[in-house]
Amino acid sequence: MNHLHRRMGTFALMMVGLGSIIGSGWLFGAWRAAQIAGPAAILSWLIGMVVILFIALSYSELGSMFPEAGGMVKYTQYSHDSFIGFIAAWANWIAIVSVIPVEAVASVQYMSSWPWEWAKWTTHLVTKGVLTTEGLMVASVLLVIYFLLNYWTVGLFSKANTFITVFKIVIPGLTIGALLFVGFHSENFTSGTSIAPNGWASVLTAVATSGIVFAFNGFQSPINMAGEAKNPGRSIPIAIVGSILIGTVIYVLLQISFIGAVDPSMIVNGWGHLNFNSPFADLAIALGINWLVLILYADAFVSPSGTGITYTATTSRMIYGMEKNKYMPSVLGRLHPIYGVPRPAMFFNLAVSFIFLFLFRGWGVLAEIISVATLISYLTGPVTVMTLRKTGTDLYRPLRIKGLSIIAPLGFVFASLTLYWARWPLTGQVLFIILIGLPIYFYYQAKSKWKGFGRNVKAGAWMVVYLLVMMTISCLGSDKFGGYNVIHYGWDMALITVVSLLFYMWALKSGFETEFLEDAKKINDELRTSSQEAASSKE
Repeated sequence: MNHLHRRMGTFALMMVGLGSIIGSGWLFGAWRAAQIAGPAAILSWLIGMVVILFIALSYSELGSMFPEAGGMVKYTQYSHDSFIGFIAAWANWIAIVSVIPVEAVASVQYMSSWPWEWAKWTTHLVTKGVLTTEGLMVASVLLVIYFLLNYWTVGLFSKANTFITVFKIVIPGLTIGALLFVGFHSENFTSGTSIAPNGWASVLTAVATSGIVFAFNGFQSPINMAGEAKNPGRSIPIAIVGSILIGTVIYVLLQISFIGAVDPSMIVNGWGHLNFNSPFADLAIALGINWLVLILYADAFVSPSGTGITYTATTSRMIYGMEKNKYMPSVLGRLHPIYGVPRPAMFFNLAVSFIFLFLFRGWGVLAEIISVATLISYLTGPVTVMTLRKTGTDLYRPLRIKGLSIIAPLGFVFASLTLYWARWPLTGQVLFIILIGLPIYFYYQAKSKWKGFGRNVKAGAWMVVYLLVMMTISCLGSDKFGGYNVIHYGWDMALITVVSLLFYMWALKSGFETEFLEDAKKINDELRTSSQEAASSKE
């Protein structure tokens, strides 16, 4: 039996998480958030951090209990079986695999504004925020590079990613320092009638649509690489929480420096009119910081590419996990006998990345799809971890989060609110994301002669009803969030809170001890044994 190789330590795993968080989000997120929320975008990052941290704490306990490849696509089926397990896995995989092309698009978009005479040809790569045919070709080359860096071995990936991530932390740090020192306009934070000139609803919308959820989505990577962790019980929670907190500090400082560096004359008509092709590079050019311009254009390849490389690795582990759950063809679960890498899954994800690249040629469109799909998959984490405390009382828990009975429902509510803040009709696309995957699930159910199908659907019915109710509230909700204003601002979020808590309770009651949980207990028992042996060797 093939096994993934356990070679990654705590620091390497944290670099995987941080490397995923600091991707194209830092190059575009501060500009887009400021455009939507003005100076109050700083609060948007902090709200986003709280939302993600509450959700991530649930996954930290799950990840430490079940250190396996593609963990994020497996956990829900341990508590609610295959129907909702597939929905969560499909939504999560869509969210993660689409990050790979979006990072390539980000690099090409920065490349299109190169100011040098010899680089005039790059101006034809992007038109009105959309890749041209030439731009698609350059982005395609980047996808192949991401693929090749993961093709041979986890060791090469781990070393390359750690180096790239360190570089990705240094460059934002230099950018923050340079902008604060050379061109800081403190009046930008107080100009106008309010710190939130577009209203406080815009602060919430920025959390969901400006790239904040998209950026923090990287916390999943250490979980999906958990099968290769040396000491998962210790490494996973530290890597997840550490990468989120460090990422938050970097993004908040970037947002402050960006807002302060903008020429006040550019925001006379409001922050919504602030347009840049390459936000931080354009600011550096305007301020005459030529050395920073060069570094930023280089980092526009390194940061997104580092994230693209990371996600190329993690998505192959997700497909590996989905195949083991019999959601995908068995050929996709084959591991290379020497390198221990699921190469067929890598080829499959590369093909899907090309499809996303050619269908959605803009960074913004892909970022929105990622955000919506991500929020659906987040919903199941708090439900699963609390259900397993009821149905898996004998499981070994290297990490037991204190206060999780409060943290988990709050995480579910926060994810529901963020999904609503994404605005109608974007929220309506949730149903489409689910529908395109369900035929695959039904196909494999038919192959198994619909074994346990009725019970599976009953256990997952809450999710289907939840999504329909959420879309209805979004459609009828406040016009501040794109709805028809039948449910007014304030009451809409109160309704979401109450409704999501009711669905959370329904979801907990729907859980049971599934056959998948029996298989997962073997992994958990191995972890218990290895932990006991490690403890004995220290005595």
